[in-house]
Amino acid sequence: MEFIPQAGACLTTKNVLSGAGRVRWMVREESRAAADNGWRIFSSIDTDEYLADSGNMVIAEYNRLCGIEPALIGIWDLPVGSDLQLVDDGRSIKIVDTPSGREITS
Repeated sequence: MEFIPQAGACLTTKNVLSGAGRVRWMVREESRAAADNGWRIFSSIDTDEYLADSGNMVIAEYNRLCGIEPALIGIWDLPVGSDLQLVDDGRSIKIVDTPSGREITS
């Protein structure tokens, strides 16, 4: 399903794609290839040790990830340098700027 036309691809963990862990952290870096939109998507269960193994990272279409976590639709156009986390307080899902703790509204 296409939520965002020409959204490109990003890096994510196998935990996100398999559903083993929920989307939790989103960081946007400089693009490294034409199709790379710069987003790096991590799950709630990804540890430093897990992330140190590059085999746990995969390239995925951003729209596919939006199907897994619709909150990603609202952050697609945020700038390089964005460092966000998804917070679910049981009543609602919020996107929060990690360094400041400020809620991001789309």
